[in-house]
Amino acid sequence: MDGLESFKKIVHRTTYSVCVVGMFLAIPLMLITTCDVISRGFFNKPIAGTLELSEYMLAIIILLGAAYTQQVQGHVGVDFLTSKFSPRGQKLCKIITDVASLAIITILTVYGYIEGVHETAVSDQLRVPQWPFKLLVAIGGLMLWLEVFVDLLTSIAILRGRK
Repeated sequence: MDGLESFKKIVHRTTYSVCVVGMFLAIPLMLITTCDVISRGFFNKPIAGTLELSEYMLAIIILLGAAYTQQVQGHVGVDFLTSKFSPRGQKLCKIITDVASLAIITILTVYGYIEGVHETAVSDQLRVPQWPFKLLVAIGGLMLWLEVFVDLLTSIAILRGRK
């Protein structure tokens, strides 16, 4: 069980570190949006590139925050049916759900990587390359995959009575 706890700790620390990058972009996102609204409203001159920058910052915040949301169990869950199951039945449903989630996240991560590597386009106004943001799908997906994998291993350990 020591190996699982060590792996879990490493994944959680890495996920948090990646999420911190996204967290630091929330304030610049708010500032640039506020300045653009004021500039547009009072002076009738919007700040060029605000929409593109906002899109990029939101992409970073969301993609790098999904794994942390999984870590703190912050994703929406509907348990009106599974809450009627026994604890063992609930764990089995969780394991099945985690395995299905891993399959879907694997596809998302692989195709995010493929799209990111082959991307050559740049944005219209600011001429920012698109590939780093498409690769974020793969990075965020990998971190989310690791968090779900940790949850799966933990559920299996609990079901086997080792935790």
